[in-house]
Amino acid sequence: MRAYGRRVADLLRAGDLVVLTGPLGAGKTTFTQGLGEGLGVRGQVASPTFIIARVHPPLGAGPALVHVDAYRLGSLDELDALDLDESLEDSVTVVEWGEGLAEVLSEDRLEVTITRPVGGTSDADLEQADVGERHVAVRGVGPRWAGVVLPA
Repeated sequence: MRAYGRRVADLLRAGDLVVLTGPLGAGKTTFTQGLGEGLGVRGQVASPTFIIARVHPPLGAGPALVHVDAYRLGSLDELDALDLDESLEDSVTVVEWGEGLAEVLSEDRLEVTITRPVGGTSDADLEQADVGERHVAVRGVGPRWAGVVLPA
């Protein structure tokens, strides 16, 4: 997931929105760590679950990475309260658990859906979350992504 995130980072520029979807343990944060490495941002990219949003400034001339975890957000109003539109055009913004909420931020976005094998809903399944092959589907939405070849 991290290597794939680095490949996707090569396509990203300031103003891009990435909406991540997938179950617990699918690799959304690991994918975002790869994006951070590829973009060359400062700080350890970790799940922002309890702080909701974290900004990673660039180490060089590239854009900052704004990493949002929308898991605990219950409405568009709560997402709007984060003022993501203030930094959207200057940063790459990644919203985990953003499906159904973050699409309003931009008509142009990458929608990344990660799936992993699951056997049920027990705690043991989460303990085995690192096991198994992930499947990633990436879809570019809007004029920004027209004609862009996305990594397989």
